[in-house]
Parts: sequence; C-alpha cells; structure tokens
Amino acid sequence: MISNEEWLGISHSQLIPLDERHQLHHAVITPFKTMQIAAKSDGIDCQLVSSYRSFERQLSIWNRKWAGETTLYDARGNRLNHTELTADEKIEAILSWSALPGGSRHHWGTDFDVYDRHGVENRNWNFELIVPEYEQNGPCYELACWLNENAGKYGFIRPFKQYTGGVAKEPWHLSHSPTASRYEEARNIHALKKVLTESDISGKDAILIRLEELYDRYVLNRGKL
Repeated sequence: MISNEEWLGISHSQLIPLDERHQLHHAVITPFKTMQIAAKSDGIDCQLVSSYRSFERQLSIWNRKWAGETTLYDARGNRLNHTELTADEKIEAILSWSALPGGSRHHWGTDFDVYDRHGVENRNWNFELIVPEYEQNGPCYELACWLNENAGKYGFIRPFKQYTGGVAKEPWHLSHSPTASRYEEARNIHALKKVLTESDISGKDAILIRLEELYDRYVLNRGKL
C-alpha cells in the first residue's frame, strides 16, 4: 500500500540511484535500462533529463516560477509576461508545465523525462525541453519517433501525450505504468490539501480556494471541456 507521504513526495523508501544525479523506483530501473540499451542498438540515444523529485524540490520550482525567476509559458508554449498575470493566470501558467508540490508524478520515481543528448550536443543546441525539440527538425525527433514505436514494449506510457486543457503536451515524459498505477490509486485531494496548507507555497490562498478544480484538471489531468 502506498502511503500519503510516498505519493506526495515527502518520503520514499523505494528509490535506487541510477547515477550521481538521478534516482528511480527500484521496479523501474531494469525496464528503463533495458529500453535504453534497445534504443542504443537502434542508434538512438535516450538519456534522463529529470527523474525523482521530492516535495521540497517541487516546492522550490513552484515558488521560483511564482516570483518570476523562471520564464512562464502558456499551454501552447507561448512566453508570458509574469508582471501582467493575475494570481489565477499564474497558477494556470505554472500548472501547464510544472505540477503542484505533492501533485507531481515525479514524486514517485516511476516517471521521468528523456532526451537525445548526442543529438543536442552534436548540433550544439541550446536545449530547453520544449515540444519543437521533439518534432521534425528538432534534436530529439528521432528519439520521439522511436519511443512512439517501442516505449510500450517496456511498460512505459506518455501520460501527457496530448493536451486536453490540463497539463501541456510533454513528449519527453515517460511513466512506468505498472508501477505508477499504484501511486495513481493512492492520490487523494484531502492529503494534498493538508500538505499544501502546511507548506510555504507562494499563492497559497489562491490555490486552496480552487484546489478541487485544480486537482481534477491538472493533478489527475482530466483537463476541461
């Protein structure tokens, strides 16, 4: 059984270091390495950009974006002027690309972001982790195509494959579905509300008053009509 502390990213006893920077759930290590080797045999480089993130790490990302220290984009990838946004507009801009602390799939060690490091380096590309980099003429296009055909063989899905009014399209985000499903089932709005209420998250009042909507639209990624 997955505890609230585990799916919220507060504690995690199932992590194994993959290298100096990245940790994954122990059940995901072998499927990822097997997929990575298979990709390499097909001439495709598949490297981690981001893997496990704790609640505190996600909180830091959120607060930096709220303060305007990091560029904000709308769900279509258009740059926004931080100073012109209302609190609600900032919430939606941040949630299009970054989860609420406690609501991130990266808390589980089952989800991670990948890129073609060789492609980026060979083209001297200023890599930003944006959708065009995974489309035709982008440095990660061949990787994206390979994942379309092969990721499912190793148990991986793209939870943000399409934009439906919630989280923006993320072709780089993979989730080990057999393992992540247990964390998905453990999620509940009551535990999330409690941890956010007790945190020092920026925009707390504006978030909490809309939390039921935000939970459904972004955390569960049901989007909106």
